[in-house]
Amino acid sequence: MNVILTGASRGIGLELAKLFCKHEHQVICLTRNIEPLLALKQPNLTAISTDLSSQESMDQALQTIKATFKNIDCIINNAGSIINKPFNKIALSELEKIYRVNVFAPFYITQQLIPLMGKEQKGHIVNISSMGGFQGSAKFAGLSAYSSSKAAIAGLTECLAEELKDINISVNCLALGAVQTEMLEEAFPGYEAPLKPLEMASYIYDFATKGHIYYNGKILPVSSSTP
Repeated sequence: MNVILTGASRGIGLELAKLFCKHEHQVICLTRNIEPLLALKQPNLTAISTDLSSQESMDQALQTIKATFKNIDCIINNAGSIINKPFNKIALSELEKIYRVNVFAPFYITQQLIPLMGKEQKGHIVNISSMGGFQGSAKFAGLSAYSSSKAAIAGLTECLAEELKDINISVNCLALGAVQTEMLEEAFPGYEAPLKPLEMASYIYDFATKGHIYYNGKILPVSSSTP
């Protein structure tokens, strides 16, 4: 498989990159900091320094991908940006930054790479959301920008699944619960999560490679705790 993975410099994303390399898939990582990926020294890993809040940066990355790979089998929109701040203190510029990374970037990258998908085998787009954006789940003060952006990517998933079902592409969304990452520490300082990054990455890996056989247009909660 040729896999596009965003947000792969740390946490779940970095562990995912390692798993795809271990299982001999070709993984193309779009992330701002590529040093942790280069340190892996894996021949089947391509790291492209990409600022997902910049269309110019994304266009450069996409140009490289299109020039190098004839087909893409899977896109995992994993990158995320968070801000923990009271609702009435969040500036419009801060809200826009969150949405650029969490919603606009997955939208744009997916839109641009769709022509490379579904040719040789069924394509799978996996959007990584959060339990914070899952309807009916517990919500927490200070996370209105982050949680609403994750709700948006869940809604986008359902829309894309309908639009792409006839061109051999499935689209699903995983709403993740607490995992012991740097982002969790930003949202819930001092909280100890029940899962480590590798544990969640292993689940996402299995779902990315097999989930499209069973699911399309589904928002699936993956959580053993609140948060």
